Amino acid sequence: MTTPEPKTPVDRNTPVGQAVIALHQQLTDLEERTDEWPGADVVDILSDWLEQFDFTAPAPAVAHIAPRPPGQAWVLRRWDRHEDGIDLFTDEDLALAELARHVRGSWENLLGDDDVPDTPPADDRTAVDLYYGPDRDNRPDEGYSLYADTISGRGRPRIVPLAFQFPDAADCERANRAAVFHAGIHGGLPCLEVDGVLVFAYLDAQAGAVRVSVHLDSAPDHLVRPDDTVPLRVKVEDTIVLDDSNAEGAPRPPLLDALLSAADAVRIQREPILAAALAAGVLWRCPACQWDNPAAATCCEGPGPCRTPQPASGVEAGLELREP
Repeated sequence: MTTPEPKTPVDRNTPVGQAVIALHQQLTDLEERTDEWPGADVVDILSDWLEQFDFTAPAPAVAHIAPRPPGQAWVLRRWDRHEDGIDLFTDEDLALAELARHVRGSWENLLGDDDVPDTPPADDRTAVDLYYGPDRDNRPDEGYSLYADTISGRGRPRIVPLAFQFPDAADCERANRAAVFHAGIHGGLPCLEVDGVLVFAYLDAQAGAVRVSVHLDSAPDHLVRPDDTVPLRVKVEDTIVLDDSNAEGAPRPPLLDALLSAADAVRIQREPILAAALAAGVLWRCPACQWDNPAAATCCEGPGPCRTPQPASGVEAGLELREP
């Protein structure tokens, strides 16, 4: 038995895809009316259909984007009698720091046990091992698992024109009308799908916040720029918090961010820029963890458990510098 060749999918959001679908519909209608494909009628349909294409125009220059390699994330699952949650982290140290933060907040559960100090150790792994035990059997009603897992990226190459143009108003309206909402059922998260872009918006009890997550790997090629990015603008109430669309009037990154990015690009040391930002009050340094925070922040935004209120007197620029 011969295995049939796989069919080529048609992208309905491209002009060529729409033309192919329109031709298929015309031939289907003809067959339904006549129970066959009369040669003269087919020739007329094909002649009119071919007129919409320009076969003399040079092929546009395109960028070939290789499939994105798989990434890695550290998966932390922690459970007890009240909750069972999963979080993803970019590296093991960050995951361990989050687990140690929980352990230190629950340290009173160990008070009275032999060989357990009254205060948790400063080292994250030592604190975790003391709380759960090296074999994770000290706490029969709670535990954790921490492991690295592979996150598959986009599994196909892209071919996008160098002269990128975002879809016009008609194409955008068509895509918006075809948007689909996926409700959060069976433990999933609510998601809006617009032209292949997935936007998750949900309540996160553990973070104590409304979370919004945008996934662009599934975006179709006509939304992708030659640098393998998708133009994105995020607005909260009346404030644009992210915009890389390069549109006229789009907000630009803060001066400090632009300076630090430029320093990285040309391998200039960041320390003089940070020192100047601290001296000018654009940043302040947490006295507990030495983490640099923006002037508008009222609490330390450093990693781990540190949430020290901002000092009223500020922080001197002469303190030892430490990159975030």
